[in-house]
Formats: sequence, C-alpha cells, structure tokens
Amino acid sequence: MRIQPIDLTNENRLMQDYRSQSNHILQKFHYNPYKKSDFKQRLEHIQKRSYKRDELADHLHQVNSKWGAPEQTLSNIEKVRDPESVVVVGGQQAGLLTGPLYTIHKIISILVLAEQQESELGIPVLPVFWIAGEDHDFDEINHIHMPYGQRMKKFKIMQKQNEKLSVSDMEMDEEAIKTWLERLFSQLDETELTNDLYHNLLKELAASQSFVDYFARILFYLFPEKGLILMDSDHPELRELESDYFKDMIRNQERISEGVVRALHESAQQGYPINLEADSSDGHLFYEQGGRTLLVRNEEGNWEGKQNECSFTTEELLQIAEENPEKLSNNVVTRPLMQELVLPTLSFIAGPGEVGYWAALKPAFEALDIEMPPVTPRLSISLLDRKSEKWMNKHSLQVQKAVNEGVSEDKNYWISMQSYPPIEQLSDEVKKAIERAHRPLKEKAHSIRDDIGQLAEKNLFELFRDVEFLQERMIHALEDKHTRELEVFDAVDLTLNPEGKLQERTWNILPWINKYGITLGERLCDIEYDWTKPHHVVYL
Repeated sequence: MRIQPIDLTNENRLMQDYRSQSNHILQKFHYNPYKKSDFKQRLEHIQKRSYKRDELADHLHQVNSKWGAPEQTLSNIEKVRDPESVVVVGGQQAGLLTGPLYTIHKIISILVLAEQQESELGIPVLPVFWIAGEDHDFDEINHIHMPYGQRMKKFKIMQKQNEKLSVSDMEMDEEAIKTWLERLFSQLDETELTNDLYHNLLKELAASQSFVDYFARILFYLFPEKGLILMDSDHPELRELESDYFKDMIRNQERISEGVVRALHESAQQGYPINLEADSSDGHLFYEQGGRTLLVRNEEGNWEGKQNECSFTTEELLQIAEENPEKLSNNVVTRPLMQELVLPTLSFIAGPGEVGYWAALKPAFEALDIEMPPVTPRLSISLLDRKSEKWMNKHSLQVQKAVNEGVSEDKNYWISMQSYPPIEQLSDEVKKAIERAHRPLKEKAHSIRDDIGQLAEKNLFELFRDVEFLQERMIHALEDKHTRELEVFDAVDLTLNPEGKLQERTWNILPWINKYGITLGERLCDIEYDWTKPHHVVYL
C-alpha cells in the first residue's frame, strides 16, 4: 500500500479554518488537536477528575463478551480500571455491514490516534467506539449501496420498522437478512475469499438478536487484533451508571441551552453557519414512553414533550434520573457531555458534521465545569484498486480531480479527440460555411417580403439542425466504436466519485474485503497519515 494526501475542493469554510488552525475557530474549543502539547495538557485535566472506572469496566466487559470480543479487547477493558488510562472515542449508528465506508474510517482514526498517543504519553490509551443504539432513524441503517453495472444501487432489507423502538431494541428478521445477503453476494465478483466471507457473516448473524449485536460482531470480525472496545449508548446498565450525570444536565439545563444558542448566533455572525437547531427552552433530553419524546422547558419551568406527550416538574425528572435512568437519553447537544462525564476522554474523533456542531458546545461543557476534549477530525480516505490505477495512468487522469469532480470531463475530451479534427470543430466550420453561403439568399428574401425573410431564417435553422443531427450520430458511432475505453472512465468515476460524492459516503466495505481480505481494515491502520490533510488516497 502507498498513500497520497490530497485536498478537497468542497470542504466547508469551518473545516478549512479548523485544519489551518485559525484562531477564529479554535477559540470555540478548549484544545487544538494538531498540537502535541495540548494532549499533555488534556491528560493533566483528566488526572484531576474522577470517573466510575470499575463500574464502567464491569459493564464493558459484560457487553463486549456478549458480542464475542477477542482477547485484546477484554485485556484493554481491564485497563479501564487503571487511573492512568485514557480513551480515544468516536461513534456512529449501527449500519448494516457497518454502513458507508466512513464508519470504518472513523474506527481506523480511533485506533491510529490511540496507538500514536500511547507511544507519545507512555500510558494506556484505549480505543473506544460507541454505537448509537438509541437512534430511531431506521431508514439510515437499513441498506447499503453496491456497484450495479456502471452505477451504485441501494440494496435494502425487507424489514419494516416499529417506529416506537430504538435500533438497540429492534429484533432483526433473520430470514430477511439472509435473503438480503444472498442478493448482495450475487453482485460480488467471485474470489477465493467469497465463500468464507459469506458463511462468516451468516455465522455472526445467527449469534445476533439486534442490529447493534450484528454491527458489533462484524466490527470484531474485521478488527480482531486491535483491542477495539465497543459500547452501546442505549444499554440500560450504562444508563444506571449515567444517573448522576443526567441530574447534572437537568439542574444546568438553562445554562446549557442558553450557552449553545448564544454560540450558534455568534458563529453565524462570523460566517460559520452550523447545522444545529437549538432554542433556549430545549431540554436536550429524551424521555422514553413507548417511544422517544424530546423534552422542552415551558414558561413555568416544567419539562414537557414537544407535542405535550408528558409533563414533569424538575423534581419529578430528577427522581426519574435517580430511579429509572433508562427512561432518559441524550440528544445531539448532551450526548457529548455524557461521553465526557463517563469516559476519561483524551480525544474525540469527529466527522465533518460533528466538528461543526461541537463548535457550538463549549458553553455547554463549561456549564458543567468540564472541558471539551480535543476534537480530532476523522481520517477521510478513498481506496484505489490496481486496475483503476492502471487505467488512470494510461489516460493521465489526475487522482485529486477524479476524487473531487469525477472524470466525465476527461471522458468527453477523450472521445472528442478520437476524430481529427474533432467532430464538434468540423460541425462548427460547416455551419459557418453554410451561414456565409446562405447570407445573400437570406438578405434577398428579407428584401422581397417579411414573411419570406422569416422563411429564410427558418430554412437556415433547419440546415443547422441537420448538421447537428449528423454531428450527434457521428459522436454516438464513435462512442459505440470505443465502448470499452469509455467504460473505463465510468469505472473510475464509480470507484472514486460515485454519484458525485466521495467514495466513503456511498461504498460499503464488503466489495473491498471480498477482494483484499478481512484484514484490510487493520492493514489500513498501519499507514502513516497526515492528520492536517483533509483526504488520503490509499493505493491497494
């Protein structure tokens, strides 16, 4: 493998300024993730705080064992008890077969940074990935995209969602998943790895009850040697551990909400619009009553559902946090706070959208007298197979342009150059010659009568249209003649810029591990990345 860092042309201004360490953005965070000294400062801050380490380790051991965790993971969980240990953490929804590639890239980022910081700091730095099990958006996780001819096709499981259940609580329809897997594997090129891969995925499916279970087991299948620790953010036993922290959020709701609204307004004025809706009345907590209800504060200071589904005084909600914390869950504002209170977090690995909304959360952390950890943008990666690389070299295609824009412009230029002079150029010259020859006739027609002049104009238009018709037929004939070469351009587009998007937002890991083996993810962890670069192309 070799690696090539490249720039992204469509990265938003906030991310550009964050990577370039602009003070306008860095002042919205407590730490600069690109400075080594800030990690040491962060470590000093963690060492001054206390965490429920034993309770957390017991819980993590139980759930990871249930998911068939490898020895390296269980060993790392024991290190959670060590008061010197810290974690690098990030998370995502429980997508089928891990969902889009960016989930894999986030895990790689966690593993790489944890290993780097353990070497730098000389203490245990543990990689943790939380699964957003409380998420209810089933449409986001119930499919993957796979190559289908010269396009990407959505392959969706035939299971309906019970809208009242979280992903953690939904049982999978095992037969529906099996049928779906058969469809997927019918689209794969047969390799020496295909049969084992298929049967191992079926094996993990048989051992799973929920989508979170299946997601977790596949991650351990893909990363067995790296000591990755998994946690389900919706697990009832984790909620018990979080009880006191829910109380802190309830008591400080006003400071949290008003601070976030103020930060969002300030960012917008500075030209950094953040995709986060917030109001000072937002409770930033969900209440579970056969479905998640987002809580707000009314004018009397009581807590109620947005649609008046429920109502509590602050004292009643504090009692729920004490006695039934499993009925509460966090939203996008308070989840980072809960993560910070539960885990000794050295750094949070964030996607581009997460970096954006975390830029508004500094006041929320300060409302609880804690600091935001260094927010490290996850690695963004495009995988380039040898066949695509070969064709790109043959046609002198630039990888940065291919990733950012695709190669349709190069394709059109190439086909136009298969005729010399180019057909378009010949067509233009013919139309100019027709216009010169036609001009005396047109002028004479106008001098005879206006309607005859209009007829002459129409006659010229029809002549042009005939030339353009011939031009189109000649181009189509050239395309038919060079179908093989044109398919190469389409294949490169499908690999690096599918549907005009980054590869990582559309492709799933399945075709890649079918070709390069299940150790691909761990091998991608062994590459030296430049964290300041927005994107990396990995040549396989």
